[in-house]
Amino acid sequence: MSDHPDLVLPAPSARAVELHDRMVAFMRDHVLPAETTYAEQAFAGGPDDHRVPAVIEDLKRTAREQGLWNLFLPHESGLTQLEYAPIAELSGWSNDLGPEAINCQAPDTGNMELLHLLGTEAQQERWLRPLLDGEIRSAFAMTEPDVASSDATNIATRIERYGDEYVINGRKWWTSGAMDPRCALFVVMGKTDPEAVRHRQQTMVIVPRETAGVTVVRDLPVFGHHDQHGHAVVTFEDVRVPVANVVGEEGGGFAAAQARLGPGRIHHCMRALGAAERALALLVARAQQRVAFGSPLADQGVVRQQIAESRLEIDQARLLCHRACHVIDTQGNKAAASLVAMAKVAVPRAATAVIDRAIQVHGGAGVTDVTPLAAMYGWHRAMRLFDGPDEVHLRSIAKAELGREPVLPPGSTRV
Repeated sequence: MSDHPDLVLPAPSARAVELHDRMVAFMRDHVLPAETTYAEQAFAGGPDDHRVPAVIEDLKRTAREQGLWNLFLPHESGLTQLEYAPIAELSGWSNDLGPEAINCQAPDTGNMELLHLLGTEAQQERWLRPLLDGEIRSAFAMTEPDVASSDATNIATRIERYGDEYVINGRKWWTSGAMDPRCALFVVMGKTDPEAVRHRQQTMVIVPRETAGVTVVRDLPVFGHHDQHGHAVVTFEDVRVPVANVVGEEGGGFAAAQARLGPGRIHHCMRALGAAERALALLVARAQQRVAFGSPLADQGVVRQQIAESRLEIDQARLLCHRACHVIDTQGNKAAASLVAMAKVAVPRAATAVIDRAIQVHGGAGVTDVTPLAAMYGWHRAMRLFDGPDEVHLRSIAKAELGREPVLPPGSTRV
């Protein structure tokens, strides 16, 4: 038995293997063939059209019939995070369709985890159950345009208590999901007590979408691409909600954010690995089919090196991601914090590097909507900013390393 069980990853259960195989077939036979239809339906009315493509609901029905539903939540699925990771990776091959088809899409997964962990019975009945059933969607309103939101203690939106109500005033952006007509609630983080200790000033509250004073201003594109569910600028002006809408406890917003973002970060990493695998598959296919200077591109040494580097980077990143998952499963989110931070830096770096090589091999086709590569690059480049920019994670990784005792003494320098 190893003294470091987190270094030894267990084999998946028979059920996890079966679900993975089922997910391969679902992606191959249903999701990937539906991408063209989705694109036609999603953007039929231009970038301001955020209606739900009908094909999404078709895919969701098929996924539920096949038992591919809510697999991200151990309480619902019975899977560990490590067992869920390869399934989430498969969904990442089609980031617009795959995650939502199995009801494992951000930001709803994070909000569902939050409500599962901290929600009252009434909150779970009103909001969590419809989210788990895929009947509604939600948004997470944390990031603000006027402060450096990578430091969550900077959040300036005010949540003031008056009797049995909270009154909310503030401006948020990158509120993903807010443009979707199914969005029924916002989980809003704001400051309830500016005089409290730094990490007890913030609180999270549930704000129903139709509450007076909530204004969805506009959608923000990611490198010019508008997602169907949107990334919105939202204002809250004298928005009133009952105190019963608090998530967890007053002053517990920072801790709740950390509890929410930890699993969210590793789930993003899982899906990003799928995008990287798809990009590499596209790169290989293009290199084998495209002829230049009298032979396939795959015969060129530089292209072969790009293929090899891509495989190395993907597999290295996957091992780090899976180790983080295993520590979450066996020791909890707090013990895995440094590993999750490392994965959150390493996986998007690997994904964008592989996607960029695939774009290069595709030439002009790589930067258009002829292939999914341009949209994939934009999203995974943005991943190096959302849920904490690289620099914040690197800071925490370095802090942990500076406090770590080496296995052996490093020895002194000989002069």
